[in-house]
Amino acid sequence: MAEATSTRERVRGILTVAGIVLAIAAVGAWWHYRGRETTDNAQIDGHITPVASRVGGTVLEVKVSDNQPVAAGAVLVQVDPRDYEVALARAQADLADAGAALDAARTGIPIMATTTSGQLASAGAGVERSAAGVVIAGKDADVARARLSSAQARLREAQANAARAARDLDRMKLLVAKDEVSQQQFDAAVAASDAARAAVDAATGLVVECEQAVLSSESRKSQAEEAAHQAQADLRTAGTAPAQVFVMRARAASAEARVAQLRAALAQATLNLGYATIKAPVAGIISRKSVEVGQIVAPGQPLLAVVPLDNVWVTANFKETQLTDIRIGQAARIYVDTYGRDYAGRVESIAAATGARFSLLPPENATGNYVKVVQRIPVKILIDGGQDRDHLLRPGMSVTASVVTR
Repeated sequence: MAEATSTRERVRGILTVAGIVLAIAAVGAWWHYRGRETTDNAQIDGHITPVASRVGGTVLEVKVSDNQPVAAGAVLVQVDPRDYEVALARAQADLADAGAALDAARTGIPIMATTTSGQLASAGAGVERSAAGVVIAGKDADVARARLSSAQARLREAQANAARAARDLDRMKLLVAKDEVSQQQFDAAVAASDAARAAVDAATGLVVECEQAVLSSESRKSQAEEAAHQAQADLRTAGTAPAQVFVMRARAASAEARVAQLRAALAQATLNLGYATIKAPVAGIISRKSVEVGQIVAPGQPLLAVVPLDNVWVTANFKETQLTDIRIGQAARIYVDTYGRDYAGRVESIAAATGARFSLLPPENATGNYVKVVQRIPVKILIDGGQDRDHLLRPGMSVTASVVTR
């Protein structure tokens, strides 16, 4: 009987201790979880940097393989650069040619300005000289015409005197035949007639000389007028000097623009040659490699991806009812299923909309049959530094995220 009583007391003691332990454990669990929000709808996230070809061509070398770590700036793929080397050489030659044309255009501007200025001054002086020549030639022609008029008057006078002398001689011949006048008077009439004819001949010669002088002066006047017209034309031509200089400056500006254009083409050719060597934009692990040697790639064609593992974070999709007390900067614990260990972190940001809003086909309640569904909002949690020195955390790993809200 005593033994039975003792056994019951021991069982009662054990149960009492177990109850106390369970109560303490329940209180501890409640105390632990009462200030936390936890979700297992979470995963590791990170940057995935796609690498594409900037130029087209045949792949000569592929220097990496899948899952290989690479440093930033490491050569990944080599595209055949020969076409781009030829394009670069052609761009350099075109630029040199355009530069020479620009130098010639710039040199020609002061030469053209000086030449046209001299031509303008010379043309102006020529106009003045030709105008003076026209005036002089006109005066000479007027004098020659006056002399011709005088000579013609003298010729008419001489001709009249000769006619009168001839008539007197004819009368003397009749009178001398009748012995009505003396031989001396007849000889005097003959001499007067000869003198009158000589005067006519002299006047005629003078008229011819004056006519030639008039013709010569008229010819000089015509030549002077033609020279004046030519001088005016030269002056008008020289007057286009500013326009010619402007055209030369415009050609120089066009040459400068051509040089700038070809300099840009040279820069583009240099870039294209550099793009033929495809390098890693960041340090990380090679993934999704789809390029092979001998493959012809096009500009913009994806070749592989680089995943940097030194900057990863957690995207935890909390229910909207769990966000009441979650704030930026709160501490968090991340349990990684793969390694069965916890990592410390902090809430970095909360998404601006639910995940459903960013889906390919956001839900629309057009029919009105509304069913309330608890939405999830992504929360970005940064992992404290120094916990993943070996870069074991990989984007896409499943985790359980807990945020300490109190």
